[in-house]
Amino acid sequence: MLTNSHSPAVQGQSTRSLPPSDAKTRVSQFMRQLQDDITQKLEQVDGKAKFKEDHWERAEGGGGRSRIMSEGNIFEKAGVGFSEVWGDELPPSILTQRPEAKGHNFYVTGTSLVLHPRNPYIPTVHLNYRYFEAGPVWWFGGGADLTPYYPFAEDATHFHQTFKTACDRHHSEYYPIFKRWCDEYFYLKHRDETRGIGGIFFDYQDGTGDLYRGPHIDSSAAIYNNQIGTPPTRTWEELFAFAQECGKSFLPAYVPIVEKRQSTEYGERERDFQLYRRGRYVEFNLVFDRGTIFGLQTNGRTESILMSLPPLVRWEYGYKPEPNTPEAELYETFLKPQDWANWHK
Repeated sequence: MLTNSHSPAVQGQSTRSLPPSDAKTRVSQFMRQLQDDITQKLEQVDGKAKFKEDHWERAEGGGGRSRIMSEGNIFEKAGVGFSEVWGDELPPSILTQRPEAKGHNFYVTGTSLVLHPRNPYIPTVHLNYRYFEAGPVWWFGGGADLTPYYPFAEDATHFHQTFKTACDRHHSEYYPIFKRWCDEYFYLKHRDETRGIGGIFFDYQDGTGDLYRGPHIDSSAAIYNNQIGTPPTRTWEELFAFAQECGKSFLPAYVPIVEKRQSTEYGERERDFQLYRRGRYVEFNLVFDRGTIFGLQTNGRTESILMSLPPLVRWEYGYKPEPNTPEAELYETFLKPQDWANWHK
């Protein structure tokens, strides 16, 4: 029987390693550097547009840097944000998962991005890595996932293999758990389909207890987690190293796909389908995304919170893809969880 991994006893609060005294400074510096490295490379890849930086401050404490690129050669809209905020108490969306953090001041820093290319053959992509502290409680979370509009198995395999390699360097069960968790998280219940082909997703990682900390005890991730059992305790340093490796793996996971697909010709049909599928992105981010909910509940900057939304999108009533088309293949295969890291067509 799967244990309740959110209880303080299972979390191992008495055995959780303490973060170093400079933990906040070190993670914040890494998140800033990650934003710098990614935006610099994306400007090179685009070859035309530059990111515009917008500094913002939060009245309750903290602030961030939002960088937005618009109307580039490759990217119709790209947003890469860094934030570092603190306050008196975490919002309900977090406390329901980590009730032991209640009553403590909190600190959170992170980097997130969403890239919306113009060419429908280049996938949209999302990344987010974050670190929380609230009194004696701390954890890392994050991940990256790919949302293609047109199906290329080799692109999905490359993306997944890159992150699997990063995960495997730190723990043999990270990728199997976090890949399944990603499929579970980026799922539109009202559509009964995944948002894309996934990647990795993890949260509430403090080095103790189960790797899977999600709410669904009957999910694929939960079942697999139950089979492998609880791993040995991991330290703050080990988890920080893992988060860094995942963050640094983004560019090698995504840029080769952009470079391979950027010259693919497309027409009105492909563009219309891309804009229709972007609607799924909007639906997920406004209905389910925990980062959006957290930002709004902590009085974050609305423009920065919603920078993930695409510049153009459309909805169509009762859309059905034509049989034996790339659009149909997307629905039939790519919007269902697959073992992409070991894919053989």
